Amino acid sequence: MFELDKRLASDTVPIGDLALCRLLLMNDSQYPWIILVPKVQDTTEISQLNDEQRSILAGESNDVAQLLMQEFAGDKMNIAALGNVVSQLHIHHIVRYQSDKAWPAPVWGAYPATPYSEEELTQLKQRLGKLFSNVKNFESYQ
Repeated sequence: MFELDKRLASDTVPIGDLALCRLLLMNDSQYPWIILVPKVQDTTEISQLNDEQRSILAGESNDVAQLLMQEFAGDKMNIAALGNVVSQLHIHHIVRYQSDKAWPAPVWGAYPATPYSEEELTQLKQRLGKLFSNVKNFESYQ
């Protein structure tokens, strides 16, 4: 049975599920930031997924990246699967702007997270739910 890492759960807000991945919003208002977590227990690396799972992950990652760039009109999409702090396989999708605080450096450790207000979070969850509603197999948590 799939269980989300406790640190991911505490740093994010669940948006919904795709065929393979849980879709999470990083609770940091400095960047539009979505994390995909394959719902495959005890997986730390993409190479541990089978061929079908890797194919689905690639498609879901592509969908997320394209939709985020269209919706938030970023200058660059950063996609990364580090796992140095949280070993559970998870893939960051971060919309970057040349005007953001950390540009051009990576966002990790650059500045403390700035959590969304309850109102901002409610609005963004609705916006993201609508954004991803046309993605195949998306099930919203709203």
